[in-house]
Amino acid sequence: MAEPSKTTTKRKAASQALSPEKAETLRQLRANVGQLSTSTMRQLEKSLPWYGRLSSDERSALGLVAQNGIAAFVTWYERPSSPSWILTDVFGNAPTELTRSISLQKALQLIRIVVEVVEDQVPVIAPESDQPSLREAVLRYSREVAFAAADVYARAAESRGSWDTRLEALIVDAILRGENTDALRSRIAALGWKAQERFTVMVGNSPSEPSASYVSELRRTAGRFAEDALVGIQGDRLILILGGVQDRDTAYVKLSELFAPGAVVYGPEAGSLLEASSSAQAAFAGLTAARAWPSAPRPVAADDLLPERVVSGDDAARRSLIKNIYRPLLAASNGLVETLGTYLELGHSLEATARELFVHANTVRYRLKRVCDVTGWDPLLPREAFVLQTALVVGRLSAQPKAAAERHSSRSQN
Repeated sequence: MAEPSKTTTKRKAASQALSPEKAETLRQLRANVGQLSTSTMRQLEKSLPWYGRLSSDERSALGLVAQNGIAAFVTWYERPSSPSWILTDVFGNAPTELTRSISLQKALQLIRIVVEVVEDQVPVIAPESDQPSLREAVLRYSREVAFAAADVYARAAESRGSWDTRLEALIVDAILRGENTDALRSRIAALGWKAQERFTVMVGNSPSEPSASYVSELRRTAGRFAEDALVGIQGDRLILILGGVQDRDTAYVKLSELFAPGAVVYGPEAGSLLEASSSAQAAFAGLTAARAWPSAPRPVAADDLLPERVVSGDDAARRSLIKNIYRPLLAASNGLVETLGTYLELGHSLEATARELFVHANTVRYRLKRVCDVTGWDPLLPREAFVLQTALVVGRLSAQPKAAAERHSSRSQN
């Protein structure tokens, strides 16, 4: 004859220590676990509208939690002890997935349904003399399970926060490197990015030792002006990637106040998050060149630093000046390039320019206004005139090899 197991021996010893009423209640509880589980599942579908909208896998996982909760109550009723085991006996592995789709509030609603079902069965399960004790045990157990659920969700939130932070850092790094892969798209989707337009990158100095509260404050502020935001800190640089910015001027000013002292530069808007790399590159190039313009506003657009970026060796800035200023001026004709060049060379004097070109001063004014209309930069403003002058310089340099080749070809033919 086989010897009884240690668990069976302990259970018999514990049962012998119970009063007859409690022993009978415990026997009835064990006999009715299946019925209580079935009643609980029916009550969940009846009382919780959101339960029916869950996927089959989520309903199955929640049902398992409810069934485990009832079974664990029987064990706890027999030997009340530390609630630490509730985390595994009741919840098992379910919270890893459930906490992403089921809020803590809904989890507590489920616990309440389980408690109500057990309480309703108290008159059937327990002798009359033991019913108050059983009701008290149900209430105490429900409190322990509620605390355990809160602990599970707190741990899940902490773990998810750490995971999201690492994922965010990977996405920021990939965008800065210009990566455009399926893996990046998958990471962006996993992070829950929703914005579909108006993407901008801001860069500047980060605090020497940024705290968790600093990053949280930056996120909250960004959330007031943009649909989504990514925060990256790389050494002494703070990178802020914004999506769906509503009021750009106000947003950039308010967000720049959270950067450490020094220049803050924002790049041009990108059409998608995957294209934000160009905005980031322009912003970083502007940050490098910003010290050449001590009186630059804070924040400053990377496109407002085109002359300084050209001098610092940024080829993208050179191409931008040629594409957006020099070539449109050449295409507009009407002597705009000649008039602008003469005006800048003669110290921004309308009269001197008119005499040099043998035209009326009003003609010079008209042509300079046309320059502003064509390029968006006003030659009557000193800073914008500097941008235009830089565009003329890099434009002429880019055209020089071609002109020289044409002259050489002409001489050969002669």
